[in-house]
Amino acid sequence: MMIKKMLAFNKPCRTGNEQKYVLESIDSHHISGDGQFTKKCHQWFEEKLNCPKALLTTSCTHALEMSAILLDIQEGDEVIMPSYTFVSTANAFVLRGAKIVFVDIRPDTMNIDETKIEQAITGKTKAIVPVHYAGVGCEMDVIMDVACRHNLFVVEDAAQGMMSTYKGKALGTIGHLGTYSFHETKNYTSAGEGGLLIINDEKFINRAEIIREKGTNRSQFFRGMVDKYSWVDVGSSYLMNDVSAAYLWGGLEKADEINENRLASWNKYYDGLKNLEKAGFIQLPTVPRNCVQNAHMFYFKVGNLEVRTLLLEYLKQNGILAVFHYIPLHSSISGLEHGHFNGLDIFTTKESERIIRLPFYFKLKKEEKFYIINCICSYFREVNNDTI
Repeated sequence: MMIKKMLAFNKPCRTGNEQKYVLESIDSHHISGDGQFTKKCHQWFEEKLNCPKALLTTSCTHALEMSAILLDIQEGDEVIMPSYTFVSTANAFVLRGAKIVFVDIRPDTMNIDETKIEQAITGKTKAIVPVHYAGVGCEMDVIMDVACRHNLFVVEDAAQGMMSTYKGKALGTIGHLGTYSFHETKNYTSAGEGGLLIINDEKFINRAEIIREKGTNRSQFFRGMVDKYSWVDVGSSYLMNDVSAAYLWGGLEKADEINENRLASWNKYYDGLKNLEKAGFIQLPTVPRNCVQNAHMFYFKVGNLEVRTLLLEYLKQNGILAVFHYIPLHSSISGLEHGHFNGLDIFTTKESERIIRLPFYFKLKKEEKFYIINCICSYFREVNNDTI
């Protein structure tokens, strides 16, 4: 395959119906939040996830911020999470005054090490935030047991987890609250930005609606529950506009097709790189037997940072835009200011320096996958004198 231009790392998901639904939303003359497409999406999620309430938001970041408000996070509270995550996971709680307590990850899944959580709990701990990396579930039974015994809340950061399950339960529906992302890099998108707050504990539903509507009881007013609406709590404008919801609806209609296509691409990469793992040059991702993943991304690990740097440059020279991922938060400027790492950093930094993420998106072409696999194999043949 001749590459005339750089192979993109990501292409926003598009099924073909998005434009039709966007125009339909515009023509309805209701393009602000909670229009017809928002209602369709809410119903779809509540039925698909079997959750009491799902609320579209402007981003997953904002869904996490809503979670922090709902849990009444205050100055001095502590929140436990992995350091290997996106900044929004921590920011949402820091904005309410919390201190972040980072714990180490498991090297097999890159998820929070569930065995390290309990030793990080103090009298100030308010919540645990497991992050389902690459759409592969954390060990939620253990996490929920720890939370229950210590009377803590659990907020699942399932930004990458839509369509994934843990022991048959959808990610995001196991903790007290869960969040999804519909950013353009995710499996499903609401025209580039968007999120979802999943409410699994019914006691949070009424207040969540108020917080999402600028701190007003406007939603109750429209349902005829109050004769007028007013400012009753803190909040902000967290509603997704209905045009974005219309775009998302185009993806939800074909959610299974998208999922199957991505899984096929993931399996193609995995099978194509098996020999490199057998030869000891790379490590392929692990999906525990009790988890069903959604093929959010395909990554593999190399020996160290130096190998990663050389391989990424080689791929770039051959027209492939592959990337690394998070820089651990505990080593960042704000991470040092707003949190601390509990225990030893055995795997977080070391494993984060080994990861390479390959181009991955809906309808990634067969010849593109073949070319990428072949380039990776060629690199290791060249540096190892054709011994593979």
